Amino acid sequence: MSFEESIARLEQIVRALESGKTTLEEAMKLYEEGVGLVRTCSGTLESAKQKVITLSAGGNADDE
Repeated sequence: MSFEESIARLEQIVRALESGKTTLEEAMKLYEEGVGLVRTCSGTLESAKQKVITLSAGGNADDE
């Protein structure tokens, strides 16, 4: 799943949870999925940040 797809899925999860129309069991599953997506997206962003720092410093991002 791409970063953009993950963000879109997170938005769906937030809307579903905010609607109040999910059962507790469904809400817990959605929450668990959302936490996993947040961790994945955070890792992707951190990796991109490090690449930008490396490139800005004049290094080669492929050296990592």
